[in-house]
Amino acid sequence: MNIQKVSSLWTHLYWLTILDQQGSFTSAAARLNVSKAAISLRIAELEKAAGVALVRRTTRSVQLTEAGRQLVENTRHAFDQIAQSFSGIQELADTPRGALRVTVPVAFARQQLVPRLPGFIRAYPDVRIELDLSDRLVSLAGEGFDLALRHVAAPPDTHVAWPLCSTRSVLVASPAYLQRHGSPSHPETLARHRCLHYPRPKGTATWTFELAGGRDASPERLTVPIRSAFSANNSEVLRDVALEGEGIALAPDFSVQSALRQGSLVEILPDWRPEGAFGDKIYAIRPYASHVPQAVQVFVAYLRSAFQDGFDT
Repeated sequence: MNIQKVSSLWTHLYWLTILDQQGSFTSAAARLNVSKAAISLRIAELEKAAGVALVRRTTRSVQLTEAGRQLVENTRHAFDQIAQSFSGIQELADTPRGALRVTVPVAFARQQLVPRLPGFIRAYPDVRIELDLSDRLVSLAGEGFDLALRHVAAPPDTHVAWPLCSTRSVLVASPAYLQRHGSPSHPETLARHRCLHYPRPKGTATWTFELAGGRDASPERLTVPIRSAFSANNSEVLRDVALEGEGIALAPDFSVQSALRQGSLVEILPDWRPEGAFGDKIYAIRPYASHVPQAVQVFVAYLRSAFQDGFDT
């Protein structure tokens, strides 16, 4: 096949790599901002030119054939190099510019990130932030994100992580709930209370606490079963149900700080530190790459400054 014919298929080849990353025509179309029909047509044209099937379609997903897999692996590096080269050209501009796709947990984004964003938007008007609010752990490279903010104990080894601030988990309830049911005096008494918790996959409903020991004593660690009255995979929801007096919630500090200041929620068992429910740091995370776009660099620097004092609870 001559070079002119191959060059006419460059877009087709790139779309095949995106289809491989996304795993479905629907997701690939959303990523490329085109229709499913357009992708299907390009893949069909590519298969006709190659003379071999590249994609194996099922009712639930799309998988590449051996030929398709080989083609993607042989061209992926070239497309990565093109993207890096273009980013390098953009760096020649006097100011950071371009789109910056960031994925952030819903509660953290609404309560902590969004109120801090106007300062960055004013300082860097040529950087266009595309914010994705989701509690789902997305694949950054696979879904085209430049950066993720994550609430974790330890970031993945395959990524570069910038710590933004420390955070802690807090056990809270409303004064009305405590007046009706009393305040637990020890973690073991939580079994008698209505508990609001963040569900964990394949895990039983338990909370773990640590009580700091004296100077020469080891901390006491205790895991207790809880009676789940309600669960939700969003800390804002847990906070709001607790505000209605429906139970004791375990939530990250950034979700309950305002309610604690106002007195509409009260911290429970302050001497016992909840462990393992949520991460103890907020990180900005990016897949490792030899080149970090200027827009990412200035945004991370801005976040580290904006969150240097953590959360006032």
